[in-house]
Amino acid sequence: MMAARAMGLNGTVTACESYLPMAKLMRKVLHRNSMGKAISLINKRSDELEVGVDIPSRADVLVSEILDSELLGEGLIPTLQHAHDKLLVENPLTVPFRAVTYGQLVESTYLWKLHDLSGIEAKVSDGIHLVPTGSDSIIHVKSRQYPMHCDAIREEIKPLSEPFKIFEFDFWKRPESNGETKVQVQVIDDGNIHAVVSWWVLQLDREGTVFYSTAPRWINSPANIGYRDWCDHWKQCVWFFRGKGMSVSQGEEVLLEATHTETSVSYNLNVQVPKTDTRQHDHNIRDFQLLLSPERIAIYGDSKWRSSVLAAVRNAGRVNPLCVVVDDSIFLTLLAANLSKTSHVLSLFPGLREKGAQYLENVVKANSFSMDRVEVREKRKPCLTLHDTHGKKVDMLIGEPYYYANEGMLPWQNLRFWKDRTLLDPILSEDALIMPCKGILKACAMSLPDLWSSRCCLGDVEGFAHSIVNTTLGACGELPAPKEGPFLPFSIWQCGEIKELSEIFTILEFDFSKPISSCHGTAQVKFIEGGTCHGFVLWVDWIMDTDNSIVISTGPEHRYWKQGVKLLSKPVAVGINGCNSNSEYGSTIVEALFEPSSSELILKHAFL
Repeated sequence: MMAARAMGLNGTVTACESYLPMAKLMRKVLHRNSMGKAISLINKRSDELEVGVDIPSRADVLVSEILDSELLGEGLIPTLQHAHDKLLVENPLTVPFRAVTYGQLVESTYLWKLHDLSGIEAKVSDGIHLVPTGSDSIIHVKSRQYPMHCDAIREEIKPLSEPFKIFEFDFWKRPESNGETKVQVQVIDDGNIHAVVSWWVLQLDREGTVFYSTAPRWINSPANIGYRDWCDHWKQCVWFFRGKGMSVSQGEEVLLEATHTETSVSYNLNVQVPKTDTRQHDHNIRDFQLLLSPERIAIYGDSKWRSSVLAAVRNAGRVNPLCVVVDDSIFLTLLAANLSKTSHVLSLFPGLREKGAQYLENVVKANSFSMDRVEVREKRKPCLTLHDTHGKKVDMLIGEPYYYANEGMLPWQNLRFWKDRTLLDPILSEDALIMPCKGILKACAMSLPDLWSSRCCLGDVEGFAHSIVNTTLGACGELPAPKEGPFLPFSIWQCGEIKELSEIFTILEFDFSKPISSCHGTAQVKFIEGGTCHGFVLWVDWIMDTDNSIVISTGPEHRYWKQGVKLLSKPVAVGINGCNSNSEYGSTIVEALFEPSSSELILKHAFL
């Protein structure tokens, strides 16, 4: 629509959209703005368009936005290649005109904990070896760039270099599928290089007067020009260097090698691996590798988390138990087998499946147990029977709960544990230990201006009416009553400006000693800070023992879990009870209903 408005009656505009629901929505928007006749909309991928069939001739101008946080992940390169080969004239006008990627070498203990489980576990003394000595690559994160709001951990990042240019992509000419570059980077401080933080800068016009940058706020170089407010659609990217990092000294130079394919960028430092390095022994694990998320790596390396889980299982005090691990916790499996030399452990591993079994086979010796005491269910069944447990009742049913590859879900969706426990009820002994024993749904009213702005309804955008898209695109803020937005999974610590306005309160309790059932709860909570309330943040605290003394919280202060966010349709001014302003509320009543059949949580609220 912007292109059509700029060109007026002097040209033709063709838009392509491969996803049919979005194409239908676009037609509605065009009609609403009286531009249906000005734009030809084609429901195809751009690389399916043909000159003479879909468009009358090669185009003079290309307008596109096929960028992700890494720049290349949405297929920028192959899309531009096809456009230049088949759809565009020589030397076309393009918006954007150019994109440049930049990077910076950094030291960060936090980032190190997200990928080096071997190095972290060396500092833990609980007897569990997730990464046996000499097998440091048996568990690791996928080698890729991870989008992250790095501004949120600015105080925990130590720059070890100035920003440097990596790759340049000109939209006005055909890009190459693969590229390599070597950057000689001077070190500006002593430290260990744990990662490279990268971002990109768009030059939108040919003249070089309009820029857009995704750089972190601490970058103040000339390259960091443009709009830098918080946004969720583009973040910085982090590439982890394997192991403990590369030790460097101020003034030293290191060679960074960067390689790009059609859809990704990778990095390597010129570090030589000594012949005595433990990585030479990786063949002992038969080339098996278990890929986990950075957050899962950090959880497994967290000494406080490990000691809490260890204490909960040890305090159970069971002798000769049949223990079932219902989720994908390799840690709990090793722990249960390690604590009792006479126990039998059956791990369901619903997500890991054979990967979990292979992993156990590779670490059995380091953890001093035999595989005849541990088994992994091979075939997916709706439920275990006494036949599967060799006629024995289950003494311990445990989980973290953690389900492989489900880290992006809402926190209460891990109540799948409760469903699994219910299915196994017929084979549980009368005094079976269930761990965790309970789940407590916690919440806090919060000010979340950046997140709310990113999810509020669209109205006028650059002079074009967009309100018609709100329902389809799932807008949350500025919704007309009685409509409400959905729950959103977010890591609150990465959500820009945040402020707790109320005390943390309990809404629901889930009792895992009983079969799953509907749960209803109500809480009235006072505001302890004045401000603008944009919504409620919810999470689950897992009570691991019957004494309620061991609690694993997944709340906002813990970075390795996502919380659920319920944004308000309209922001509400709140304050401390007794405030003088009539526009401020002193408390709120929150009501919640959990329905197990759908695993959905319904939340209602009223400000007082």
